[in-house]
Parts: sequence; C-alpha cells; structure tokens
Amino acid sequence: MALINKIREKSGVAVTIIALAILSFILIDMFGTQSRLFGGNENVVGEIAGEKITIQEFEEALNGMKQNYASQTGRQPSEEEMGALREQTWSTLILKIAYKKELDRLGITVSDDELVDMVQGNNVHPVIQQTFVNPQTQQFDRSLVVKYLKEDLPRSAPEQQAAWFNFENNLGPEREVQKYNNLIRLSSYVTTAEAKRFQAETNDKAVVKYVYVPYFAISDSAVKVTDDQLQAYLDKNKERYKVEESRSIEYVTVAVKPSKDDSTAVQKEINDLTRQFASAENDSLFVNANSDVPFLGSVVNAGALPDRLKGQNLAKDKIYGPYTENGNAIIYKVTEVRENGKAAARASHILIKPENQTPEAKAAAKKKAEDLLAKIKGGADFAITAAQNGQDGTAANGGDLGYFSEGAMVAPFEKAVFGAKSAGLLPNLVETEFGYHIVKVTDPRSTRNYKIATIIRNISSSDETRDVAFRRADEIAGTAKNLEDLRAAVAKDKSLVKGEAKSVRATDRSVNNLMNARELVRWAFSKQTEKGDVSPVFEVGDQYVVAALVDKREKGYAKVNDIREELTAAVRNEEKAKRIMSKLNGASGTLEQIAAKFGPEAVVRTATDVTMAGSNIEGIGYDPLATGAVFGLKQGARSKPVEGETGVVILELQQLNKINFTGNFDGVKKQIETTRSGRTEGSAFQLIKEKSDIKDDRIKFF
Repeated sequence: MALINKIREKSGVAVTIIALAILSFILIDMFGTQSRLFGGNENVVGEIAGEKITIQEFEEALNGMKQNYASQTGRQPSEEEMGALREQTWSTLILKIAYKKELDRLGITVSDDELVDMVQGNNVHPVIQQTFVNPQTQQFDRSLVVKYLKEDLPRSAPEQQAAWFNFENNLGPEREVQKYNNLIRLSSYVTTAEAKRFQAETNDKAVVKYVYVPYFAISDSAVKVTDDQLQAYLDKNKERYKVEESRSIEYVTVAVKPSKDDSTAVQKEINDLTRQFASAENDSLFVNANSDVPFLGSVVNAGALPDRLKGQNLAKDKIYGPYTENGNAIIYKVTEVRENGKAAARASHILIKPENQTPEAKAAAKKKAEDLLAKIKGGADFAITAAQNGQDGTAANGGDLGYFSEGAMVAPFEKAVFGAKSAGLLPNLVETEFGYHIVKVTDPRSTRNYKIATIIRNISSSDETRDVAFRRADEIAGTAKNLEDLRAAVAKDKSLVKGEAKSVRATDRSVNNLMNARELVRWAFSKQTEKGDVSPVFEVGDQYVVAALVDKREKGYAKVNDIREELTAAVRNEEKAKRIMSKLNGASGTLEQIAAKFGPEAVVRTATDVTMAGSNIEGIGYDPLATGAVFGLKQGARSKPVEGETGVVILELQQLNKINFTGNFDGVKKQIETTRSGRTEGSAFQLIKEKSDIKDDRIKFF
C-alpha cells in the first residue's frame, strides 16, 4: 500500500466510476502477489515454471476476466465465450509466472518514482490518459486523476475500489515487461545494405521462361515407399513435425429429427401464424411474440433480399411462405416498399483473362471474347458458353453473379450494368483490370427497397422423438465393448453416420462439425480412457454421439504412424523428383524441345513480375527454391533442374527489371526493424514458454 499512499499524497480531481470499468477491462491481474496454499493434485489445473496453479487461483483470475467482460459488454459471457476467456486467463497466468521469473533473473525492476510518474507525472499510462479527459478541452487532465483518488475512490463501491487497486498493482509489472520488450526490440538493427537488399527483393521483377514437370506426371502407384524411408525422412526433418498432445477418435451420431407427427404439429401452428400475420396491425410486436428471431426492421434492396424473395414482384402487406429451410419454417411479410433507395441489379458474365499484361496477350484475349460474343449474338446459349469458357468462379453457374448493390463491382463493369435500360445481352465487351467481360443483364438497375418482417420458427422434435433417438444411441454404447464393435455396428446399420477426428486437442470445444462437444473431448483426454474404449452417450446439439478412442499422441515429436500419409507424400515426391531430374539432367535444345523429349506432362510457360520477396511464379505457385534460382541467373542463362514444391523446373531468365532506388533508406530500415523486432519479441515469449515446462491439466475441470 506504500505506493498507493504515495500516489494519493501527490494527487488532487474527478472522473466518473465508468472509467474504472474501462481500466479494469484492459488490465487484469497479471502479476498479483497473493500467497498460494496448494492442495493436492486433484485441485491443480496446471503447472508453470515449477509453480502449481490451483483451481481456486484459476477461478479467481477467471472471475476477474468475467467481470471485465460484463463491464465492457453489459452482459455475462456465453458458454462459448467462456471458453475463450479461460484461454485468455491461462495465457495471462503463463505471462504472470514465466515472464516474472525472467524479469527477476535479469534484475529488471520499476521504482516507486516511476510508478507515480505513470499515474500523474510526465509519462502517464495511456489508459489513464484516455480515461481522465476534460470534457471541455477534450485533453487529458491530471487534476481529474487527483480528485478521483482523493474524493471519488474512497466513496465508490467495493468492486470499483478493487478494480482501481488491481490497476495500480499492475502498473509496475506491466512497465517491467515493457522494459524487457524494449531490450529485445533494441537488439534489432538494420544496415543500409540490408535495406537495399530488401528493396531489391521487393521491387526487382523478372520475366522467366520455364519448362515444368509436375510430380503428378508420375503416378503414385509407380513409386513404392518403405517404412525405413519414412523414418529416415522424419529423422532428418523432425523439427518440422513437433506435435502437441492430442487424441484421435471415431464416432457415430444418431440424429434427432422431427417425426412425421412433430412436423404435422408444427405445420398446423405455422399455418395458423400465417393467417394471423396477414391481418396483424403491429408487425414488429407480432414477430417478437411469435418468432425465434427478433424483428430487425432493416430496409434492403433487391440484392439483399432473402433468396426466396429475389426475382419476385413483391407487394406491400403481402405474405410470402411459409417456406422450409434448414429445419426452420419461415414466413415473410413485406411491410413497406420504398422508391429511390440504394440501387441493385443482377447480371451474368463470361470473363476472358489475358495470359499476361503484354499487348499481344491482351489482344489475344480480346479476340477470343469478341468471337464468343458474336456466337452468343448468333444464338449460342449464354450459360453453356460461360460454363465452357469462363475463367472465374462463376463459370460453373453459367456466369451468374446474382444480385449486387451499387459499389460492389469495379467501376467499368458497374457502369455498364447499371447503365443498361433493360435486361439482355450488352452489345459490346466490358474491359476491366481482370480482363474482358461478355455481360448479360438479368435484372436491370432498380432503386426499389423493401422492409421485410420475418417469422422464423424451428421445426423441433418432441420429447418422445428425442427419447427414441437416445435409446438407439444408448443401445450402441451398451453393446459395443471396443472400437471394433463400434465399427461393426456401423457396418450393420447403414443409417448410422460415422465420423473420424484426428489430432483433437485438449482445448478444443468442437470435434469436426460437432459444436459444443466439450464433454466428448474431456472423455477422450481422461486418464481412465484407454485406446479402444467406447464412450457413454453424449448429447451434442440435435444428435447423440457414441465414440471410441483410436489413438493417443503425446507432446513431442510425431511418430511415423501419426503422420504416415503426410510423410509418404513427401518421400514419394522426393523419389519422383529424382526420376524426373535424371531425365532432364543434361537435356539440350530449346525449352520446347526439352519438354517434347520428356513427354506431354511437361509444360512450357512464361511468367512475368516474379519477385524474390513474393517467391511466387505464375503457373507454378509458391516456390522459394525456384524463385531463388531465377535471381541467381544472368540474363539469357538457364538453370539446372530444380526440385521445387510441386514439381521439377528448368528456368531461363528472359529479362530482369532492376529498380535502382537511390533515395533515403530510413523508412525502409524502420519497416524492417518493426517487422524484425515484433518477430523477435514473439520468439522470446515462445522460448520463455518452452523453458517454463508448462503442464496444462485444465481438461480435468473444464
């Protein structure tokens, strides 16, 4: 309390109690000095740097998190949000204990004078600056801090006093961490030579021609991989295969689906609601009284309408539905129609992209687009032509872009579509930064907007239906004594849905698409659960789950069987590379001649705008080895075969456009320093965590 008294002695003004909520939310109890009374291991949630964390201590820290969350949001956290708060609490305890030991070892401390300075001196803490602001000047006012400490704080509620004391107690530890991070940050230094190299790697661009043979040119079945090869590869690259503790499970689900009687009852209720909705005088009250989702009342254009209403001629006060979607019955009512709102339109297109940005490539793409446009004008089906020739993700849908609002598309495309007076094929191509578009307007520009009232009712199952599903799952759990029995049950009953989840972590709250499956995860990590064991029945949403433990993986390095598929693919590619390179080594002639000698799988292409920093080559993808080989060549020179990420490539440097930057490099140095220091700071924290021998047993409690 010496510090608190010293601050108050030097203090003197005012701010509302609300400020404390902000302060307590931002700074939680990271470095409290409470004594620890450790009980038995049954009360221990984990161990950090030799210090055990009891469930009582963890809950105390978690309650602080919950209070901060509630003061910030005005509500208590949901169960899903509680999972995130538990993770934050655990991270905070790691920081509190592991970091503190390192700070003490280095002798990093904060004096009382520094702490006073952080509250009311020349280096006031940012949170205090942001909170104690004079309403007239909109500037930080020290007198408000003083008044608060001397007059307001002693009269405030106990929880608000606790929040301020918590904040005060954390000022020193936070400054200690800041000092440590500053030491780390100042260890990063960037020379002018490094800045020049960075500029070159970022801005120098190469044009490269290459022959590329993908690994899939050789079938997987043609390459046999032995266990000895897998083990040798793993031994050589084991640092790439560090793993955390995890579990693998197989499971079956019995879905709880509404029966015919359930659906009939809901349908009768929905039909009654539909009739009542049509004559309701207050739509918002009616929706809030009868819908599972509250009334929103937002105004939308044609592009933002629910899919069921798009393309319909909507009229005010008319009912649409009921519709059945994803287990819900939905009724729409148009409560208002407005003109001159935000515009929307619907169109389809066929995009033809140039292979590169050279004039020749652009001319070729334009010629192809013009030919296709002529065919469509002559009677060719637009959707089929789009599916066969479109070069973006809309091709599979016949080029349909759906409805879109003004401002959603690039300017030339939007101008063409929103400028059309009627639906139909636009007579001319539209050129954008992406290429050449053949455009068909499906629904021309409309500024009509709508307010829609929506009733959504879940088609739920009755208790009797749920009981039937549970009894079925319980029978499986009762008769399956091991993993093989569970597999046999699935083979016998084809209506059961089987799932498999590998590498489930102790902190996971979901398993594949099974959301909120925390109890299932806890069972898998229980010390009593052995490989092959079958679980009891777990209720996860609208389904019952029975699982079997397939495998346990401990923290450390992966074993061959843990990652057999991944290792096999890597070793197989190495073997394929050797075979491909043996055929390409010593090959002569043009790249086209080399490709012809290899076979039809070899591809010859030209890539532009290749940068060292990007490490991406058009037609190959991300490949730092191949990119490095490009910038190691002289213009006109050719590389030896390079074993890349996805295939073997021979590269020929066509042109290198160097940017000879002669300006001031201070800005570049600062950019590199910022990136490097942040990475170094993060690496230091990770190293401290690794050296702290952290044992996480929270799974026993949460």
